[in-house]
Amino acid sequence: MRVGVLTGGGDCPGLNAVIRAVVRKGVKVHGNEFVGYRDGWKGPLEGLTMELGIAEVRGILPRGGTILGSSRTNPFKIEGGVEQIKENLARDGVDALVAIGGEDTLGVATKLADLGVNVVGVPKTIDNDLSGTDFTFGFDTAVNIATEAIDRLHTTAESHHRVLVVEVMGRHAGWIALHSGIAGGANIVLLPEFPFDIEEVCALVESRFESRFSPILVVAEGAMPTEGGDMSLKTGELDAFGHVRLGGIGDRLASEIEQRTGKEARAVVLGHIQRGGTPTAFDRWLATRFGLQAIDAVADGDFGTMMALRGTDIVRVPLIEGTGELKLVSAKEYAEAQVFFG
Repeated sequence: MRVGVLTGGGDCPGLNAVIRAVVRKGVKVHGNEFVGYRDGWKGPLEGLTMELGIAEVRGILPRGGTILGSSRTNPFKIEGGVEQIKENLARDGVDALVAIGGEDTLGVATKLADLGVNVVGVPKTIDNDLSGTDFTFGFDTAVNIATEAIDRLHTTAESHHRVLVVEVMGRHAGWIALHSGIAGGANIVLLPEFPFDIEEVCALVESRFESRFSPILVVAEGAMPTEGGDMSLKTGELDAFGHVRLGGIGDRLASEIEQRTGKEARAVVLGHIQRGGTPTAFDRWLATRFGLQAIDAVADGDFGTMMALRGTDIVRVPLIEGTGELKLVSAKEYAEAQVFFG
């Protein structure tokens, strides 16, 4: 069987581990041949391919990013895009496709599976917001990077008696902010799921200074105030999946705190640092297991499925189950964490 592999959407640590596992097991156990499609769905759309065999995946396990490249291309927004993908897959002799991505990439895979394309999905996103799996790879690395940053910021905040606001990624789901905020001992954590009261935030800042310690705030990029308005900056432009580019909540929040409390406040935006670099051991382990199971699903002809972590087991779930609904932080989970804040 000839199998295509692509990685789409935002990159994250662990993508190369999946590619490596798919190819190594596919060649050694199932006798597959592979075609690497470059730059996400742009690859099969435009016929952008690269060699992909055991030689090409040697040494890539600890590397961040993806050797296949990525993009946010949406073939369903391009006239004739789906037909072109089908034609190119047939031209390349590809019998099945392994698509590695998040909500948007696997959303395309779901639609293509409904149209008869043999596709298997592997979930990745640093946001950990896919409902079909307990964890996505990339998330653990992002949380560890954010936690290390928070650890370092504690000492400089205390030295200068400043408020430090740490902005992390999280458009709709605040998992990175919640986990890194707890792990890093932050005093306030603001999530997209729960609009915040700026007066309450400022009161907590004042309370923290009264205890002779400087406050650390962690805020997800999609967090918003209850009083109306939007403190995040947007470009006004939409990507191929209809998303606006967020950013700026950290700076806006720091400015508001400084004006209302008179305390010096600074913002630190971690941005793409969370996406880059070497994956953690957990993400290498999870990504490898996903890849091994994905190529088995291809061999079994179990198409239209996504690999998912349930407890400690890797299981197959329908693609629509993994992408049909975002997994958000619940009120109960957020409430349980409140004891650590303030």
